[in-house]
Amino acid sequence: MTSLSGKIVVVTGASSGIGRAAAREFARRGARLVVAARREQALEELAVECRELGAAVLVVPTDVARDDEVERLVTASLALENRIDVWVNNAGTTLFGPLEDGPFDAHQRVIDTNLFGAMRCARLVVPVFRRQQRGVMVNVGSILSKIGQPFVPSYVISKFGLRGLSEALRAELADLPHVHVCTLFPYATATPHFESGANFTGLAARPIPPVQPPATVAKALVDLAARPRRERHVPRIALLGLALHALAPRAVERVLFDVVREWHLGPEPEARTRGNLEKPHPSPTTAQGTRLARSGTLGFVAWFVKYLGHLLGAPMPKAGR
Repeated sequence: MTSLSGKIVVVTGASSGIGRAAAREFARRGARLVVAARREQALEELAVECRELGAAVLVVPTDVARDDEVERLVTASLALENRIDVWVNNAGTTLFGPLEDGPFDAHQRVIDTNLFGAMRCARLVVPVFRRQQRGVMVNVGSILSKIGQPFVPSYVISKFGLRGLSEALRAELADLPHVHVCTLFPYATATPHFESGANFTGLAARPIPPVQPPATVAKALVDLAARPRRERHVPRIALLGLALHALAPRAVERVLFDVVREWHLGPEPEARTRGNLEKPHPSPTTAQGTRLARSGTLGFVAWFVKYLGHLLGAPMPKAGR
């Protein structure tokens, strides 16, 4: 595993969630950080935390949906030592609601941030890696980069596209053995995006158990930067679900629909909102979100056993009971 001490590491979407947790983990390992997101105050607070861990930190407020701001971020990063060692494409948002709900431009904004934002960054960072003949890019995807989920269509589309970006870049950089493009696929993570994302369902969005803390995903992300591999799932057991989907896609999709409908949305009503699509949401500037799952893992497992009984003719159970 390569030491990250002294490496120039850029993290987008660093103001909260996985990005914030990853910045702290990079700081613990001695990296020199450039942290980017739209919320400057949140970044300054993060910088204080990382400096207390011994890291040098540069704050660059950035909206990855804007070409000029991405260019400024790359320029500021190179100004440190004329190199970039690790680039993390983590900035992202989501929209809860079927594809036919909500303004179409809201769905476009999700894709512009999650996918085109990473593409904007890659277009400017890849030439730096070519010049250096080395570098690591980590694209933060999702388990939804490989399997669909109802009620978050634009998020799924963007994360499938992000996986495609990684594949395309690996092919284009195949002649550079010391340039690595890695993709991280986290399962449900307790970040603030459940309360900050756009929501046109009229119901509160919550994570589906089992839910992992952002610090767990952040550690896997930083390990990936230190020891590059093509892909990593967090947790690795999520691969089992993907295997089941490959064997019986229609059956798994129906189960997923029922699980998401019962556990991901509601029962509390929530006003329709564009969330943080155009401007930052006043959600906590923390790695950990405040919107909890409707029950713990054991409660979810008990419900799922009853659900399997429903498939055999028993009444449909309610989530959290």
